[in-house]
Amino acid sequence: MLRSVYTALLYVFAPIALAATALRGLRDPAYRDRLSERLGFTQAFQPGSGIRPLWIHAVSVGEVQAAAPLIRALLKKYPQHSLLITTATPTGAQRVRALFGDSVRHAYLPYDLPGAVRRFLDRVRPSLAIVMEREIWPNLFSECERRRIPILLASARISERSAVRHRKFATLFRDALSGNVTVAAQTSQDAERYRSIGAQRVLVTGNVKFDIEVPQAAREAGETLRAAQFANRPVWVAGSTHDGEEQQILAAHRAVTASRSDALLVLVPRHPNRFDAVRAWLKSEQVEFASRSRNESVTPATSVLLVDTLGELMMFYAAADIAFVGGSLIATVGGHNLLEPAVLERPVLVGPHNFNAPDIAQLMIESGAAREVSSSERLAAAVLELCANPAARADMGAKANAIVTANRGALSRVMELIEPLLQAPSQTT
Repeated sequence: MLRSVYTALLYVFAPIALAATALRGLRDPAYRDRLSERLGFTQAFQPGSGIRPLWIHAVSVGEVQAAAPLIRALLKKYPQHSLLITTATPTGAQRVRALFGDSVRHAYLPYDLPGAVRRFLDRVRPSLAIVMEREIWPNLFSECERRRIPILLASARISERSAVRHRKFATLFRDALSGNVTVAAQTSQDAERYRSIGAQRVLVTGNVKFDIEVPQAAREAGETLRAAQFANRPVWVAGSTHDGEEQQILAAHRAVTASRSDALLVLVPRHPNRFDAVRAWLKSEQVEFASRSRNESVTPATSVLLVDTLGELMMFYAAADIAFVGGSLIATVGGHNLLEPAVLERPVLVGPHNFNAPDIAQLMIESGAAREVSSSERLAAAVLELCANPAARADMGAKANAIVTANRGALSRVMELIEPLLQAPSQTT
């Protein structure tokens, strides 16, 4: 009964969502691309193809990045299988293409409408569905169960707040998570929360984000960039930033340059559809800045380098002295990936809002690998202190890297779960 109500509401709101996506495409053409896939008309596979891919769903850029070690491991271990990666956003699609090129196929996840889900599964016919982190779609999961397609929630996490909301609709989520779903939870707390909303097969495997690997090309490119353009300047990166946060970051940088006039801020906005707006805003603020997408050189007069390109954040972390991880000064965003600068042995600064990965943030802050800064003034003070103290930078960076090393292993545990799931019998219709 509850799923019928849920589905009826989806039928009401799906046309609105589709229209909103199309309208957003007027500002960002990528949102108009393959709109029919939102209704299950997936182009990556066609009915009757005979291909039974491994299917990984990662909603957007952060989840794609988190899934990258797993995807690489699957490509290596199961070369006989095609891999399909679904995302919900064009930025996620762009990240898939940047990381994996033609070695995987991409599609947009359909809306959770029964007809759209059936069309999608008729075309894709996956041998296994792997869903990253925290997405639960009742109609999709139910149809996978009917077809005996096993589902693995990998690196699964759920906050207590979300668990409380899910428990209000206990029947809906209990039905979705029973049967063919295996939950590989990040922590014991996540495992208990999943059990509380109806999951039956739950294991604690850890977080595959800790199995992050730095491409050697990105590390070397960062070192080359540092030597060629940044010389002996103190450089700090603000990565994956958002509107409302960049204003605070620029205020901090102005305070930094009041004491260290040679300091360079590398500003990396999270969303490509904001690149033009951030460029215009920097111009209106009369900031001496260079645009990465326009190949503008960093000169001694340049105060800010705007990285208005995709896929280069790791390279700039490698080139920097200090990393601030964005999304953490905005209460509604909840922070981004602290492990990217950590694995590069960079000292990490982070705002107070980290509900996307609270355990990682707490671990890094308590161990001295990261510092929490709650305002532009505190951000500026931390940057200045670290600029003046190479030993403190090295100590924080070493602690950050040690945390990554100590917590590796989730990837191998998840891979061990996949083999028996692939052996499970399934049907296609």
